[in-house]
Amino acid sequence: MRLSPALLLPWMLTAALACRSAPRVPDLPLPTEQEARAAASTSNTLGAGDVVEVRVFQEPDHSGIWLVSPEGTIDYPLCGKVELAGRTSSTAADALRGCLARYLRNPQVAVLIREYNSKKIFVFGEVQKPGTFPYEGEMTIIQAITVAGGFTKLAAKNSTNVTRLVEGQERKIRVPVEDIGVGREKNFLLQPGDIIFVPESFF
Repeated sequence: MRLSPALLLPWMLTAALACRSAPRVPDLPLPTEQEARAAASTSNTLGAGDVVEVRVFQEPDHSGIWLVSPEGTIDYPLCGKVELAGRTSSTAADALRGCLARYLRNPQVAVLIREYNSKKIFVFGEVQKPGTFPYEGEMTIIQAITVAGGFTKLAAKNSTNVTRLVEGQERKIRVPVEDIGVGREKNFLLQPGDIIFVPESFF
């Protein structure tokens, strides 16, 4: 049956609107190792819910483990509330060192991040245990697949996709995980918020 132009017009408009409402996520090439490490270093900042260990050389009373509060602070001896949200482990140590220097002579401070609860990655598709996992500093795609239990037998390993927010827009990166696993490609560094999807292989 042939439809008249009058009947075709509403259908064409609906189809056009549907296409506009679901734009394709643009693909990105694999970042260089330098780009990946630069992005990872800026991503490794503290936030509410993270757990840090503070070590002060020869000062056990000022060493210990703290939970970053919902306000982004820890309640630290002598210093009171110290804001750590948005800081790296290095700059957090600088902040604590600056405070302790008012009370101690040349304090040597190190901050270790024990749990990155404020940052997550998401792993879905053909993995044994899909779900949401804590992001750890300079976490790689291999580590993410491992914490998700590894691939299923149906996984298209070299077609693994990482969807990432770049300048406010979602971008998709194809990561050849199988090639990485055997050393043919360099490992891929993740960023907090990355969504990893492993499609099914049809071959």
